[in-house]
Amino acid sequence: MPLPQDLKTTDSKSLARIISIVENESKGYEEILYSLTPDEKIPVVGITGAPGAGKSSLINALLTELTSNEKKYLKGKGIAVLAVDPSSPFSHGALLGDRLRMSEHFNHPKVFIRSLATRGSLGGLSAKTMELTDILRAAGFDYIFIETVGVGQSEVEIASLAETTIVVFVPESGDEVQTIKSGIMEIADIFVVNKSDREGADKITRNIKSSLHLRALSDWEIPVIKTIATQSEGITQLLKKINDHHLLPQKQKNNQLIFEKALRLIRDYKMKEIDKNALKNKLAEAQKKKDFNLYHFVTTF
Repeated sequence: MPLPQDLKTTDSKSLARIISIVENESKGYEEILYSLTPDEKIPVVGITGAPGAGKSSLINALLTELTSNEKKYLKGKGIAVLAVDPSSPFSHGALLGDRLRMSEHFNHPKVFIRSLATRGSLGGLSAKTMELTDILRAAGFDYIFIETVGVGQSEVEIASLAETTIVVFVPESGDEVQTIKSGIMEIADIFVVNKSDREGADKITRNIKSSLHLRALSDWEIPVIKTIATQSEGITQLLKKINDHHLLPQKQKNNQLIFEKALRLIRDYKMKEIDKNALKNKLAEAQKKKDFNLYHFVTTF
């Protein structure tokens, strides 16, 4: 297995093995993480939205645009995609739906696609998305796209990982935009109305733009872009906005991202110290007492 410092010259199969070691916490995974030197200049783009919004089709169209103009966009290893799929209830592995929808790019030498299983993780991401993103950054990709599983407003977790967060809607979501005052509406750096050839596209675009007046002013004017991903309409404009956003001074946001990552890692490492069987047994004993209080129990465990 190649050492992490050799990631920029590592082929796709070896990179996939390194990712599997870290994802499954196999022997040597900590050594890999300790040795990483992620390139913070590489754009990480999170794409989130409800199921059926066309997130995979949008990424597929972006891959087509980027690979069709390699000399313009791709100077390094190319594009990496982390597609977070629901876990199989039997194997706990990813169901691979997104990888199948991007099948036309699967064998392209400048495209690396990896499906990840949520494995019960909330927030629309896999538990190891952060670590795997850093591996891809250390490998020297030009773009990294992360597609969340599509579970609703709990997907705000993507904002703590991606420098640019794209929230995707479809015309049928027009009325519900008005009811969303926080959460997923607040994390977007770019809004996309996909499948905009359908009735209601103009209405939802107006509603989103109207909701932006409730947000604090910043140097970035949040765009609302209409696309038809399956026909590659609006994709060039979307990619331009992604690149424009990446060129903005990101120091304040990057500091916040590092802080959020540190909190998550500390939480995960602390949870490893908990013996679940011991917790279950102690909880069963404590419940036998008449004065049992769950909140008191968890603070004294």
